[in-house]
This record gives sequence, structure tokens and C-alpha cells, in this order.
Amino acid sequence: MKPFYRISTTLALLPLAISFLFAGSQVGAQDAIPEVVVQGLNNPSGVAIQPNTGHVFVSDSGSGRVVRVIDGKIEDVITDFPTEGYGTDPTYKIGPLGLLFLDEETLVVGGGGLPDGEDSIRVFKVPATGQVAIKASDNKDKPLSLPSSGEGEDAVPGEGNFYGLALGMGKLFVTCNGDDAKGWVSQASVSANSQISNLTRLIATKEATGVDAPVAATISPQGYLAIGQMGEIKNLKDSLLTFYSLSGTKLGVYSTGLNDISGLAYGPRHSRLFALDFNWANPKQGGLYKLVDMKSETKCEAVLMSKLEKPTALVFTPKGDCYITLAGTNGKPDGKLILIRQLDTDPNQ
Repeated sequence: MKPFYRISTTLALLPLAISFLFAGSQVGAQDAIPEVVVQGLNNPSGVAIQPNTGHVFVSDSGSGRVVRVIDGKIEDVITDFPTEGYGTDPTYKIGPLGLLFLDEETLVVGGGGLPDGEDSIRVFKVPATGQVAIKASDNKDKPLSLPSSGEGEDAVPGEGNFYGLALGMGKLFVTCNGDDAKGWVSQASVSANSQISNLTRLIATKEATGVDAPVAATISPQGYLAIGQMGEIKNLKDSLLTFYSLSGTKLGVYSTGLNDISGLAYGPRHSRLFALDFNWANPKQGGLYKLVDMKSETKCEAVLMSKLEKPTALVFTPKGDCYITLAGTNGKPDGKLILIRQLDTDPNQ
């Protein structure tokens, strides 16, 4: 299908038509076969590829550490993150969550192991391969947090569970899961020398969409912020795909038919948008999907690419291969990092 173009009354102020690029055929590719790269992880919840080296980093969340994966082997990089329980039926142990590289040496880690308001975003200068792992307290810059403030009607809950990270135009965007009534996406400034500062609340996504829990985040090829609203875990098919300008203006809201979006990423070669569905209600029916234009003001189509149980995060290599983390069984170290090769290389899929 052709790229998705639309100018609505909201977008008419922009000089060019908007293309959100839900591009690609509606035919699924369920022969997208996952390969297991490493096993033995404990609720892995974030994945990133180090620039220049191509090394894969994973937030082994339940183990309170960030690891590097080379040739199928795990190496500790950052350890001793705090951990706590998250969710109900079941409750998962979480610590470090989202990962994002600012440059080859500088890694941003979203925290999730402390109470709301105490969780923080930390920045690290990662040790080279074979060097001794550093501790979470050895962060490069001062950790950034969003504590509670005010009292009574003016009270603002603290934020935590910094899950989705995205970088655009000198800003770091982060999804937060503290204030259920607001569902904040926050932002921080990123300097030319990869320092972050001034973390503030930016978009009250629950007010903008009527749906809870912003979780996934990425930047579109056109420079817009794409957010996956996970929604209530007890509600089926309520996950939304939303687009905002980098200043926080809502551009579009689309139903997906998915249950619990946990990850979003654009393929690097054909700019197609892929989503993960954790599917809390029926984890064995979770999966990797491609989001396709339906020529609708309010809907897009989720095309199943591969069934996956409890997928949590994804990242593409420049060649179009896709790494995905799978949480595994609650309380057991049987989470995985998998690889789907050439996911974004065939323009006809």
C-alpha cells in the first residue's frame, strides 16, 4: 500500500502533508521465524544497539542489571539496580526498563525499581567489552526524577516506570506510569555532549486519548513522536497508536485492535511501523505486528508477523534485522532475546 497521507484541521497549519507511513502489504509474514540469541534472562524489558560496535544491550529487568550480548554470551555492564513488583495477576519483578544510546559510550536507562516519584532516568558511560561492570550508582550525570508535588486539589503524583525512550531534535522523550489520571509522556533536554537535564511533564496522554498507560515510544521518519497507549490490562483491544509533534501537539489517534502495546519501532529501510502486543489477558496470543494504513481517520490494521509470548521491547539493526526481548515466566530466569532476520528488507511484505 502507499504511504498514509492526511491533512486534518489539526494538521492544516503544517506546511506539508503528513505521512505516518503505515506502509506495506496487508499480507502477513508469519514465516518471520524467531531465532533465540540468549536465554536465562529475568523479565528483560529493554533493548538497544550500541552505535559503531553493533553490540546488543538488554535491560535484564528482574535481575536489576543491564547486560551486553556478544556471540550469544551475556556480559554484565551495569549492576545493582533496585527492583520491585509491577502489575497484578501476575506481578513482575522490574528494575531497569527502557534503554537508549545517545552516542557510542553514553547509555540512558529508564528506571522502574522504586516507588513512583523515586524512580529515575540515569545516564552511564558504559565500560568497554571485557571491562569490569559498573554499578547503577555510578551514573555519569545526576539522575533525573519526577517527584510528587503540591497538596489537595493541586497535588501532582510522582512518576515512575520510565519504559519507552525516544530521541528527537535534542529532546529525550520518556513514557511514565505514575499518574493514571494523566498518563504522562515527559521530556528532557539533551546537550551536544550527551548530557540530559530538565526533565518535565509534556503530554497528558490519558486526557488526549481517553486511554491509560503510555508505554511504547519512537520517532517517526518525519520527526513525529509515536506513542503506544497500552490501555487497561483487563480491557481487550483498547491499545492505541498516537502521534504528536515534538512540542506535544496531538496529531492523530488510531485504534489498532491490539490488547497491550509494549513496543514500537520503524524499520530502517522501508520506514514501516512495527508493534509488539504483550497481551496480558492471553500472553500466548501475543505477537509482533506491522501497522498498516486503512485509509481511516481513526483506525489502522495490525498485521501479524510472528506469534510471540510476552514480548517487551524491540530494536532494528541498520540492515533491517529485529531484536526482541521476551519476558518469560514470572519469577523464573527463562526470558529470552530473539532475532528475526530481514524483517524490514522485503518491500512487498
